Amino acid sequence: MALLQFKRPGRPAGPDGSLADILAGFSIEVMPRTAEKVADFTALLPRSTRVYIAHIDGTPIEDMVRTAARLAADGFEVMPHFPARSIADAATLGDWIARYQGEADIRQGLILAGGRPDPVGAYDSSMQLLDTGLFDKAGFTHLHVAGHPEGNRDIDPKGGTAEVDAALAWKQGFAEQTDARMAIATQFAFEMAPIAAWAERLQDQGITMPVHLGIAGPAKLQTLIKFAIACGVGPSLKVLQKRAMDVTKLVLPYTPDEVLRDLVAYKAANPASLISQVHVFPLGGIKTSATWIAEQSGGAASASQQG
Repeated sequence: MALLQFKRPGRPAGPDGSLADILAGFSIEVMPRTAEKVADFTALLPRSTRVYIAHIDGTPIEDMVRTAARLAADGFEVMPHFPARSIADAATLGDWIARYQGEADIRQGLILAGGRPDPVGAYDSSMQLLDTGLFDKAGFTHLHVAGHPEGNRDIDPKGGTAEVDAALAWKQGFAEQTDARMAIATQFAFEMAPIAAWAERLQDQGITMPVHLGIAGPAKLQTLIKFAIACGVGPSLKVLQKRAMDVTKLVLPYTPDEVLRDLVAYKAANPASLISQVHVFPLGGIKTSATWIAEQSGGAASASQQG
């Protein structure tokens, strides 16, 4: 599924058009079961990289906390998911926070509704979790929320953006009241035009939270299409479908070079854009994504102060 200072615009790429600057301070995500397969994260990622831990429904909290503790001990900025629909009540949320802080000193979280269709208990939205006040009480320094550049049918089932817009407006108000730094981490997309239009619309509506743009890391095309459909990626899916129709590209792995170069150009023309940095979804494997990032960064991926 990020990672600069609150309200600080991201940096455009250098004059040579490279992707190194736009990837500086990138974040990345793992799941406990995939993290178990990585012998040494420090061999793949710069220390201080923000690593989100995706909480897939059914994952025991013990596995989440164990992964968080391991990554924190290795010097990474750890941001676990808190999926509202998988949390039964305030006592459960408080217990999760206490475990994370007791074993890994976690003070960051991605607060989201979660992927399951029906809540297990009292919560079905990220706003309800934030409204408990438990994150502020626990001294969380960074709270991220989800963004959907191409809409979200779970939130606006009839299409449009009325509900997602209202939710982000509420979260903007919350951001102005909390001491935590807040940012929007987005679903991945494959085309810059809808991303830019969405970010500009948010800015016009008074949203000031920085946007950490989700991109899909290198992966086989078939794998990427499967994930994109499952995650509800919108019109930009046509970029992959068009690629799949080209037999010369069908067997080649997808890399996000094109959308990132478009982002470089957009940021150069719009330096005040809310889009501040990149969050990588390593759909083709974390080693594959980390290697690609290092190659684009001149052999060593870099980490910067994160917001």
